[in-house]
Amino acid sequence: MSETTPLLQTGAAQQGVSRQTLSELADAMSDAPAPIYQRVKQAIISQIRTGVWKPHQRVPSESELVNELGVSRMTINRALRELTSEGFLIRMQGVGTFVAEAKAYTPMLEVHNIADEIARRGHQHDSKILVCEARLADADQALQLGIATGSLLFYSQIVHYENNVPVQIEDRFVNPETAPDYLQQVLNKQSPYTYLMDIAPLTAGEHRVEAISASDEQRQLLQLKEHEPCLLIHRRTWSGSRVVTSARLIYPGSRYQLFGRFTSHG
Repeated sequence: MSETTPLLQTGAAQQGVSRQTLSELADAMSDAPAPIYQRVKQAIISQIRTGVWKPHQRVPSESELVNELGVSRMTINRALRELTSEGFLIRMQGVGTFVAEAKAYTPMLEVHNIADEIARRGHQHDSKILVCEARLADADQALQLGIATGSLLFYSQIVHYENNVPVQIEDRFVNPETAPDYLQQVLNKQSPYTYLMDIAPLTAGEHRVEAISASDEQRQLLQLKEHEPCLLIHRRTWSGSRVVTSARLIYPGSRYQLFGRFTSHG
């Protein structure tokens, strides 16, 4: 016997967007000059991101959207197809179109506490310390921290969980001169972010991102399927002229996305 489709296992999946909510969609459409299908897309994305359209809710049919917005079926079809390919919607043959479960995300151009990010999503954060020790820096680690090869450094490996699902492996190397009590604070369950920001306030940072194939250990820690890719952020932070920490943050590619926003100063 085949398994029930996950979207149909909850009461929310049986409920569609209400008539009142549908009528608000037209109000959410921007008047900015843009192709109509783009304006439809942005209006729907706005409804999803503000929680008006909730995960697993059935989306109005193309006919309903055509009637409500007064645009062509071709326009609606293109908007829904692109929203599906971008991960905002899920289309199920013979069943309908539903709001997708939102991927968790981490800001690309900022540094935040992952526990706070998870809390802002209304979810529960937990963590498991796998390694927390002092060791001698090899040549690459010394270069990253701006210290001499063979110098003492602190290392921690922590797995972070969101609602009991692993979402990040945090491999972190710390300069003891800037954070002398790091190991003890981590063992006392204070988050690395909180302690480091208190003892050595961030003045600069750098990010480097790449897609990687998970090792067997990483796949086990993140509960990944075979060949499932990961996102890796290499992050270094400074306090004044000193490097405080160099970290490798590994996320499951299927459950996470990176987000960044910038403004032009030209």
